[in-house]
Amino acid sequence: MAVALPVADPVAAMQRELRALAEERDAVILAHNYQVPEVQDVADFVGDSLGLSRQAADTAAGTIVFCGVHFMAETASILSPQKTVLLPDLGAGCSLADSITAQELRVWKAEHPGAVVVMYVNTTAEVKAETDYCCTSSNAVKVVEHIWREHGDDTEILFGPDMFLGAYVERVTGRRMTVWMGECHVHAGIRPSDIADVREAYPGAEFLVHPECGCSTSVMEYVAAGDVDAGGVHMLSTGGMLAHARRSDADTFVVATETGMLHPLRAEHPGKRFVAANEAAVCGYMKMITLPKVLAALRDGGDAYTVRVDPELAERARLPIERMVAIAP
Repeated sequence: MAVALPVADPVAAMQRELRALAEERDAVILAHNYQVPEVQDVADFVGDSLGLSRQAADTAAGTIVFCGVHFMAETASILSPQKTVLLPDLGAGCSLADSITAQELRVWKAEHPGAVVVMYVNTTAEVKAETDYCCTSSNAVKVVEHIWREHGDDTEILFGPDMFLGAYVERVTGRRMTVWMGECHVHAGIRPSDIADVREAYPGAEFLVHPECGCSTSVMEYVAAGDVDAGGVHMLSTGGMLAHARRSDADTFVVATETGMLHPLRAEHPGKRFVAANEAAVCGYMKMITLPKVLAALRDGGDAYTVRVDPELAERARLPIERMVAIAP
């Protein structure tokens, strides 16, 4: 009688090959929390935009394989110009980064002379070069507070390009800014009706809400009306969601952000339940990065995968990024 042989796991085999190749090529693999699980599982570091920026700046590796979208790889190249930065699919863009151009920002600045410009890190290198401070969702409030502290309470701040993050910062600080009307199509698609549905399905669950979400205002309204316990609502970056889940005694969480975030939460807390506020909140750009593409990028390299930023442009873009990295959440 023939004995059935175990079927090899092609994903595990590819991950082993990738890890061995990374060591051979002196490469570090960085992955955003929205990446597919098999890519997250093979990375040296998985995190949010701020954490990944810090890793890119600090790594001693000669090559950075960035599993994310194009503006993230650009940021890594700006912070580490002497290193090779590989993006496994150069077509992995960002709808939020596309919502403002450098020319549009220059016109906006001309309309508000003397204003300080704060741009979310989800922007192109050209936009960053026109910016005073970058920020991420985890430190946006601290960056804005820093500007008022350093430049004066009457300083006008141009904040962009995400209008929902801008509204969140205004709500937390209690002060108005001039906010660009851009959005991430995935986060904007998580609507108030989604929150109403999951509130009914999971009473008592804690809410972990990314400030980019289109539902963020409605969640705050539920809190103000007493329909949702304020102690159970947390506006957080993806890194902040992980940190909160470690501290919380709750057993069920509604997660309002891109669904890739469910993987690291579930992996770290197998005894807790994490529910997507909207299962359709999937970023097609993030999902363009696949395990075979990561392997091909590291194995083949070259112009098909390399992200480079013009040195003069990178020099101008570096200061606002370094200011962002220096300001802790």
